[in-house]
Order: sequence, then structure tokens, then C-alpha cells
Amino acid sequence: MNLQRLTPQKVIVTLGVLGLLLLLAVAASLCFGSTNYRPWQLWSSGDEAALARDVVLELRLPRTLAAIAVGGLLALAGTLQQVLLRNPLADPYILGTSGGASVGALLALLLGAGTLGVNLAAGGGALLSILIVFLLAGSDHSSTQTRLLLTGVALAAFCGALSSLLLSMAPDGLLRGMIFWLMGDLAGAQWQTALVFLAALLVLLWPLVRELNIMGMSSEAAYSLGLNHNTLRWILYFAAALASALAVTTAGMIGFVGLIVPHALRLIIGQDLRLLLPAAALAGGIVLLLADILARTLIAPQQLPVGVVMALLGVPVFLYLLSRRRRV
Repeated sequence: MNLQRLTPQKVIVTLGVLGLLLLLAVAASLCFGSTNYRPWQLWSSGDEAALARDVVLELRLPRTLAAIAVGGLLALAGTLQQVLLRNPLADPYILGTSGGASVGALLALLLGAGTLGVNLAAGGGALLSILIVFLLAGSDHSSTQTRLLLTGVALAAFCGALSSLLLSMAPDGLLRGMIFWLMGDLAGAQWQTALVFLAALLVLLWPLVRELNIMGMSSEAAYSLGLNHNTLRWILYFAAALASALAVTTAGMIGFVGLIVPHALRLIIGQDLRLLLPAAALAGGIVLLLADILARTLIAPQQLPVGVVMALLGVPVFLYLLSRRRRV
């Protein structure tokens, strides 16, 4: 892991560009949707202003904030898992972390648990899936990419089967909503908790970026530099599980954000996590927000699940990255 010198100018330019792109994506999200109402109609008079207020402020704005929060959480979880496994193809969706969170959340919903119970169950499922992958595939350089991906794919398939079993047991009144949520849906998502925890995770992880950069090198380098490797790994286990669980409970199963965003950013800005962590959080929000705009407009007035749109975009990119690593 070669770290280029990080200058203040590079940080300012990178975060400034991403911040500008995020503002443009937010503006587009507030302007476009399944109806033709626009933000400037809020200042018109009569029924038009009331309808525009309902559409823009009550529907589009919460959905926009939810996309930013969930995309940031998924990108952050993917970045942490890639550091833990020292593999740029690690991702909460591919490695079954999101699947474990969805199984826990669906089980809690069937048992009639409240919001706190669903979040705790999703967090437990995500943490358990991370531990299974790391125990079976390992986390050092002796683990091959093929072994890691096969372990993750097998676990994701198992979680998918468990989700299908839970759906088959669900009453008709819950079934349709659970299926649509499982495909990834931002409609009606509660963004407040996800956004607060995204900011909190960034603040809590920031003092550890030096150790994370060392951890991305090798186990030998980490031990030689006095890094408390096991303690840091457990911290990242819980952080990645929490981010994945919050993303799943907020918007359902949405894949490939945690793979594409950190991988692309490494190619553009380098691997220094002092810049990569905040950049991934911003870029993840941008990517998911753009996917949500497509989900709302492609077949308007009908809306597609954003998880379906993200998968249609993410699968070709993942296959390209996988084939590119084979050639390397």
C-alpha cells in the first residue's frame, strides 16, 4: 500500500469538488421525480404552491437526505471492509454483510419488534456475517481473492435463502412492503438516524486513520510498527456492521455502492484514508442519489426500487473490475 503525500491543497480541491457535485445532485433530486413540480413553485400562489410543498419538501427532500445518508454509510462500510481484508473488491453486499442485516431485520419484523429491535437485529446479523467471512476466508495475505469472494457469495446466497424463507412465512399484510423494501427502497425512509450515525462514525474513526493506513499495508508491517492489530480489527468489525445495518434498516438491500465508490476513489485520489474516508462518504451519497433520480424518472410516474437500479449499474462495473484484476 503506497501512500502519496497528502497536501492541504489536494484535500481542499477533492472535498470541494465532491461537495459541489453533491449540491448539484441535491438540486437535481429536488427538481426531478415522478411529477413535474419544481422547487421554485413553492413561491407561487394558490393550490400549486401547496402541492409543490407537499411534493418537494415532504417527499423529495426526505428521500434525498436518506439517499445521502445510506450511500455514505454503504461507501464507508465498503472502505472499512477493504482495509480489513486488504482487498479492493470487498463490499457489504458481495460479502453477505447486507444480507445478514436483512435477515436479522426481517426476523425482527416478523416477531413484531419495534424500531430499536429491528436495528439491533440487523446489527447482530451484519456483525455475525462479517465474522463468518473473516473466520472462513481469513484476513491476511494468505487468503486468496477467489477464496474470499466464494465465501462471500456463498454467505450472501445463504442469507438470500433465509430471507426467502422468512418472506414465505410473512402474513399477506406485510408481504408486499417487505418485498419492495428488500429490493431497496428510499420512499418513506427515516433519514435522521442514518445521517447522525454517518457523521458520528466519521468523527469516531478519524483519530484512527493513521493506524488504518498502517493496517492496509500488511500484518507484519502493523506489528513491527507497534499497532494493536486485534483491537483495531474488532473496532472496524463493529463499525462496518453498524454502518451496514443502518443502511439496510433505512432503505433495504442496496448493493455495489460500497464496492464501486472506494475503488474508484483510490484510482483518482490515492489510498490515504485521511482523505479517502470523508471522500467516500460524500461520493457514496452522490452515487446513490443519482441512482435514485433514475429510479424515479425512468418509467415515471411509476417508480423503480433504487436497489434494482443500483444493481443494474453495479454488476457490469463489478465484472469489469474483476476481469481487470485478473489481467493484472
